[in-house]
Amino acid sequence: MSDKVLIVDDDPAVLKLLEKVMHSNDLETTVADSGLAALNCIKNHTYDMILMDVMLGDMEGFEVIKKLRGQGIQTPVMIVSGRNEDYDSLYGLSLGADDYITKPFRPLVLGAKVKALIRRYKNQVLDSSDILECGPFSYNTSTMRFYNKGEEIVLSSKESSLMLLFLKHPGQVYTKEMIYEHVWGNSVAVDDNAIMVYINRLRGKIEEDRQKPAHIVTVRGLGYRFIP
Repeated sequence: MSDKVLIVDDDPAVLKLLEKVMHSNDLETTVADSGLAALNCIKNHTYDMILMDVMLGDMEGFEVIKKLRGQGIQTPVMIVSGRNEDYDSLYGLSLGADDYITKPFRPLVLGAKVKALIRRYKNQVLDSSDILECGPFSYNTSTMRFYNKGEEIVLSSKESSLMLLFLKHPGQVYTKEMIYEHVWGNSVAVDDNAIMVYINRLRGKIEEDRQKPAHIVTVRGLGYRFIP
């Protein structure tokens, strides 16, 4: 069975092009031309990937992402936007998007990024152990739900991947290059700012004071270490 991708864009020509790229990668597609239509699709169906435009007719794609993550929906989201601004990409990542690509895009690169995100999301779901416990933290890999002292903390798919990496290897120092390889994969290019965005988001969710982190600590000149 082919993986399913929801494409959200209000431009018919872009929808058609994105559908063509997805079909060339053996992916099934559903299209939505507005934020409300996208939310309705996600309410009634399950997808392996969401391609999201920023400028939609009724609301911004950012608002759709915010609603999804607020509901605990962890489906990977890639923003596909004509706005080539660092603020947009960093803001989208901070809301829980997993990647950002600008128009015009290279079809081969887009296809590779989409398949890499789907593969890593599925590998995360299929983790062999059900409950992973580390200090006050626990992660149910069957339901993909994360807890701090028994209280559930909603994580995006990329936050989940990063948190799982830390939980499985407490005390180990991870360089940014190692995080790229384990969380994003070698085929997907990620800049330093993206790593910082996700580290800061996780700190905001698990630390009592994100300015003085006790669990995700910076190892100067090297990377990050997780201390339960």
